[in-house]
Amino acid sequence: MKKNKSYRSDFLFTTPSFLIGAGSVLNIAGNYFSFNYSSSDRQADTKAISSDWGVVGGDIEKASDAILQNLKPANIK
Repeated sequence: MKKNKSYRSDFLFTTPSFLIGAGSVLNIAGNYFSFNYSSSDRQADTKAISSDWGVVGGDIEKASDAILQNLKPANIK
């Protein structure tokens, strides 16, 4: 069973690029980076924990698929 939803372990952080990092050097105000906000602490924690467990589940699924692939008998010619 494949799910289309992708999970990330860095849910509350933005994904910076090289240009954003270089631009932050010139930022004197100190508010260059933005974060993913939620309406409450509880909602942020719920989203982050759900995403973390989704990553763990994805890793388990990949590992079990790899094990099943290795257990299949090889085609003998």
